Amino acid sequence: MTRAPARQLVQLGPDDLADRLTEALHVYVSAMGYPSSTARHRRTLWLEHVQRPGWRAVGWLDASDTLLGIAYGYSGGPGQWWYEEVRRGLAPAGPAAQSWLQDYFELTELHVHPDAQGHGLGESLLRALLNGVPSARVLLSTPEYGVDTPGRAWRLYRRAGFQDVLRQHRFTGDSRPFAVLGRHLPMDPPPPRT
Repeated sequence: MTRAPARQLVQLGPDDLADRLTEALHVYVSAMGYPSSTARHRRTLWLEHVQRPGWRAVGWLDASDTLLGIAYGYSGGPGQWWYEEVRRGLAPAGPAAQSWLQDYFELTELHVHPDAQGHGLGESLLRALLNGVPSARVLLSTPEYGVDTPGRAWRLYRRAGFQDVLRQHRFTGDSRPFAVLGRHLPMDPPPPRT
């Protein structure tokens, strides 16, 4: 009797993401608690992102080849919407703060389906995605957690050494406050499991 392979971390190319886009967007809306209609609006954007310089993606598959988690990003730079929004937010802090925007990789999406959370998949996605990235630093944005206890994503980013770059930032078109977090690359090896 042959056993089905256990969960598997895989590299995803542009064609792989296109083939699994419906699955990937389902993971995204489920993890973020968005209405399913959000996926329709994000589809084109995600397909545009695969054309960006330095784009890379990784995913977690279960034994039945179902996508459990997705992470992707690309080299950030002037002229990109996210870069310009963060630059605007950092402007009052001066050149030292804006130096974060030099030679960075934008961790654009990292999501694990709620049914698969709490098993280290997010950290594995993060480390696999960033392994070998030639940029000097990595940046990401995540919704602020307010007065509540930080959620799993925040705990993951803190454990991975991300620090505050910009807090309480409002991106154009979104009323929610976001934090921009960053860290220098490469990442340290994972701590030993005890």
